[in-house]
Amino acid sequence: MLRDRLRDMVVAMVLWGVWLPSCLGQTTSPSQDGKIKIRLAGYPRKHNEGRVEVFYNGEWGTICDDDFTLANAHVLCHHLGFVEATSWSHSAKYGAGTGKIWLDNVMCGGTENSIEKCVSRGWGNSDCTHQEDAGVVCKDERIPGFTDSNIIEMQVDENRMEKIRLHPLSSAHASRMPITEGVIEVKFKEGWGHICNTGWTTKNSRVACGMMGFPSQRTMRTIPHSTQSVYRIHSVSCTGNEAHLSACTMEFNKANSRTPCPGGGPVAVSCVPGSLFTQGQARRVKHNPMSQVRLKGGAKAGEGRVEVLKGSEWGTVCDDRWSLQSASVVCRELGFGTAKEALTGARMGQGMGPIYLNEVQCHGDEKSLWDCPHKNITAEDCKHMEDASVICNVPYMGYEKTIRLTGGRTRLEGRVELLLSLGSGVRDWGLICGDGWTSREAMVVCRQLGMGHARSGLRETWYWDSSNVTEMVLSGVKCKGDEMILSDCQHHSVITCNRAGAQFSAGVICSDTASDLVLNAPLVEQTVYIEERPLHMLYCAAEENCLTKSAAKANWPYGHRRLLRFSSQIHNIGRADFRPRLGRQSWVWHECHRHYHSMDIFTYYDLLSLNGTKVAEGHKASFCLEDTDCHEGVMKQYECANFGEQGITVGCWDLYRHDIDCQWIDITDVKPGNYILQVVINPNFEVAETDFTNNAMRCNCKYDGNRVWLHKCHLGDSFSEDAEKQFEHYPGQLNNKIS
Repeated sequence: MLRDRLRDMVVAMVLWGVWLPSCLGQTTSPSQDGKIKIRLAGYPRKHNEGRVEVFYNGEWGTICDDDFTLANAHVLCHHLGFVEATSWSHSAKYGAGTGKIWLDNVMCGGTENSIEKCVSRGWGNSDCTHQEDAGVVCKDERIPGFTDSNIIEMQVDENRMEKIRLHPLSSAHASRMPITEGVIEVKFKEGWGHICNTGWTTKNSRVACGMMGFPSQRTMRTIPHSTQSVYRIHSVSCTGNEAHLSACTMEFNKANSRTPCPGGGPVAVSCVPGSLFTQGQARRVKHNPMSQVRLKGGAKAGEGRVEVLKGSEWGTVCDDRWSLQSASVVCRELGFGTAKEALTGARMGQGMGPIYLNEVQCHGDEKSLWDCPHKNITAEDCKHMEDASVICNVPYMGYEKTIRLTGGRTRLEGRVELLLSLGSGVRDWGLICGDGWTSREAMVVCRQLGMGHARSGLRETWYWDSSNVTEMVLSGVKCKGDEMILSDCQHHSVITCNRAGAQFSAGVICSDTASDLVLNAPLVEQTVYIEERPLHMLYCAAEENCLTKSAAKANWPYGHRRLLRFSSQIHNIGRADFRPRLGRQSWVWHECHRHYHSMDIFTYYDLLSLNGTKVAEGHKASFCLEDTDCHEGVMKQYECANFGEQGITVGCWDLYRHDIDCQWIDITDVKPGNYILQVVINPNFEVAETDFTNNAMRCNCKYDGNRVWLHKCHLGDSFSEDAEKQFEHYPGQLNNKIS
């Protein structure tokens, strides 16, 4: 009776966890409150199903299936970022867990925001065995705007193997980064040990090199036996397709055991680095133009949303059945090691355009993702909220040792200081001149430090004056944003700083997430037209410099201007809201239009000749950055009315309709012909984003003196390089028919 009553009252949600044996994949959701985490584990399974595991009191454990209901599963799936549960399983369908059984007789109502709120016997109070571990199947649809995401990651038993490293064979090898060959050392709780090389194969080396960020391996000579070696692992046997050595079969010795390695010695490997980490090569995150796969939206090298090239256009991959094996194929193809994590639910932001692949199921030895078994996409299969992403293993380069932040309130912010050589083996710290410093330079600093994305690039740092470093050692820094380290950016050969003093040195604020704005290119193509607008209706526009210079010589208020009009729908597909750099106290009031400008220049509109010369231009101040509309399930947060906060929420868009002031290019003085229309969002990089390559949109434009046609409107990074070159060399239309 009491149990029935409790079930009727239910309140709830759930959390769990436990280290899987060896290397089975698992899905993890960080706790919203920092105390409890939930993950899905077991095998075989998809990313949206598995054994429920909860992290509580510093330890992972499972949930018993006694009294388990679909309402319990709803709470758990919602915690993991799925819209709902479709079913649940009993009797350890996904395999028996290990460790604690944290919860038993759990009874939820289905609306609780945490499993803690559900009725149960209490933490750690259970009469179950792991043969009764509960599992759930979540609907494969993500909660829009959900910041955490499911991660298919390698499960490693910490008691057996935590990580591996290479001990260089000589001091000469140790001084060169990355270290590509040496003796493998394995980290255990008790310290470091070796692997016996008896029976070691090149397939084993392939897996080991992949773990350390290298795509392939060379044959390595045998290392003589050392009496000091502690051999904890013997008889390793890999297929070569594993993402981690712990997925291979092997024998373990007990702690403090000194079992010898008969006739052999410690395993040594020689790994081959990818082109990005080859000494003397340019170090840029930018993808290889010959590759049919790339990563977008990631903060570091080797991470991002997976995009593949089909024909001449880039598209994304749906996360159904996404796995470490498939992710590792992507990583190796790009010159990295195996995949550290395979992420689902658009963890690196949503893509735009086509979705090409679904249910990709690689074995791990394929050369390209296209070689793996997969299904083609239909319109109903997937949405961009299901875009797959990866985090690859990359070689350790030590980049963070030559740069630091000082004076900030947290480790993620501060004045930038560089460690440079002064000659004769002497090195010292110095400052960077803040002149011209933007969020693109800040992107590179945060990447080099391993601190994620840039939130801001600051030209003055007087409020962070806590260091005795005062000398400027670098000036005129100009980055593209894809560099691995700041020294790879352009800079002055002779230090030239207009504003002397440490208070004018460069600073940064880094962040785990960032926004990413993109323009709806098809909408521009669909809404374009010509308007003859009387001068007497353009006084406010003239005041805000939205007309060409010749307008000043017109016979006001008589006459008219010819305007090329179109709508701009700007989406935030990143993982953080887009906010103006300046606070409300710094916004400028414009009496004529009666609104505040939070950014002087939010968008550039340019009409270019076919050789790239600008023939007409327009610009759009941020009349009002607000959420015009959002994807289903995402709430609007920003509205300009009544001096409200301005911004664009993740999963929302801001629409500048074709019929509002300054939403045009003044083409009064332009002759008929073929042109390129170019729209650039956030052109001065005032606000940091994950990716600036998709901020520009371009279209072929035909203007006959009375009408205008646009075609091939596309974002700056959506075409292959060959297709983009063809676009740039477009000879023009012979007629008004667009094929």
